[in-house]
Amino acid sequence: MPAEGTADYEILEDPSRLREAHAVIFHIPTAPDLRRVRKYPGQKWVAWSFESDINYPMLRFAPYMAQFDLTMTYRLDSDVPLVHFGPETRDSLRDPPREKTAEAPAVYFASNAYDRSGRLQYVEELMRFLPIDSFGKSLKNRELPDDRGRETKLATIGRYRFNIAFENSLTQDYVTEKFFDPLLAGCVPVYRGAPNIAEFAPGENCFIDAAAFDGPRELAEYLHWLTGNPAEYAKYLEWKRQPRCSRASSKSWRSPLPIAWNASVSSCAPWGAAGPAADPSGGAGFRRALVSVGRCQRAMVAPHSSGLRSSACREKSQW
Repeated sequence: MPAEGTADYEILEDPSRLREAHAVIFHIPTAPDLRRVRKYPGQKWVAWSFESDINYPMLRFAPYMAQFDLTMTYRLDSDVPLVHFGPETRDSLRDPPREKTAEAPAVYFASNAYDRSGRLQYVEELMRFLPIDSFGKSLKNRELPDDRGRETKLATIGRYRFNIAFENSLTQDYVTEKFFDPLLAGCVPVYRGAPNIAEFAPGENCFIDAAAFDGPRELAEYLHWLTGNPAEYAKYLEWKRQPRCSRASSKSWRSPLPIAWNASVSSCAPWGAAGPAADPSGGAGFRRALVSVGRCQRAMVAPHSSGLRSSACREKSQW
């Protein structure tokens, strides 16, 4: 099936055509037993995952990963890094913040059952010292009257001063929409996750790092103080008026690597090279790729002589 507007590649989803594929993409969290999959001469095997190596330890198990020729994961040192934000929505970061009409200072969205970061316990403790409206399945105390998905989520977050943005695991480079959604909505993310989160920030002083505080009580005290001092709170939104991508050192905003951008939680986004175009096939030019990705069945690999021309999809996040 040629991609729209080009005839340079074909997507395969039929395992019986395995030997025809130039590249085989494996969705690591749902990948089959590789011992039962034959690798044909000349094929490139690609390891693909948006999920963290804490939840899926095989991503950091060297003998397992050595079976692949290319990696396409959230790690910035991947052959093709995957990030949860893309250039097609970057301009939205500069949209002015919405009016803060919510009574509670903070909002929390979380439903994913995976919790290797201790976020449930942390947020439970934080709720003892700070009013937090929770709309997800986890610690739910509020209902969305008209839930239209991502649009409603962003509009809701925008009414609050702070968004409790805690990842389900704590590991290098694992930065999800938890961090980017409040930035888009004009809210200040209170972040707990990747230790190198500053590398992903689109501006100076645009988030609050929970790791800088000695537990939930101290963090709550600081958020209460900011709520009572509007001028100090406003400093966390000043970055929106600064030149785009002002963090020159940010690996995710200024990278020499080809980066696969995922612009939204629920849709597939075009890939684009953040720097010079690159061909991860090593010049071979993949023309046909077999997708072997488990539950997520739409993906393609199609780098060719004119550069990287691919798209990818991920499973819908459950916040």
